[in-house]
Amino acid sequence: MTEDAKDEVDRLVAAWQAERPDLDVEPLHVLSRVSRLAKHLDRARRASFAEHGLEPWEFDVLTALRRAGRPYELSPGALLRATLVTSGTMTNRIDRLVQAGLVRRRPDPDDRRGVLVSLTDAGLVRVDAAFTGLLRWEQDLMSSLTPHDQQTLAALLRTLLAPFDTFD
Repeated sequence: MTEDAKDEVDRLVAAWQAERPDLDVEPLHVLSRVSRLAKHLDRARRASFAEHGLEPWEFDVLTALRRAGRPYELSPGALLRATLVTSGTMTNRIDRLVQAGLVRRRPDPDDRRGVLVSLTDAGLVRVDAAFTGLLRWEQDLMSSLTPHDQQTLAALLRTLLAPFDTFD
């Protein structure tokens, strides 16, 4: 590999190999790149959402509702599970989205003590536009990989991520 072809992770690994030859630093080749990519993706996603007047947490809640299908509503508990936040945080987020006119609450007809949170028309338009913009950006990012390479990478990352993901 030429010096021009090396990236920051190659330099980081070489430095650790020189300083700590007693350690196997091979995992850094993959995991440091994943970590760096995650930081770049977070910045780009924030910028993409901001183009549509959304914060990342707003996008998370709105897309959870959108993925639920018509009538685009879920209980606060289902939103908790979909977004991995505490109930207090979710209550605050729902309150703010109601104030912004992107979601509404209504009594759950099947549970007198429960409520359902649903997308408003404005919320549906906003989340669809933001998701379309995000996908355009992500497709551009992935265009340097062949479809086969994308599938291979997805499968390898799925294997690494599986121990961390739990399903109800």
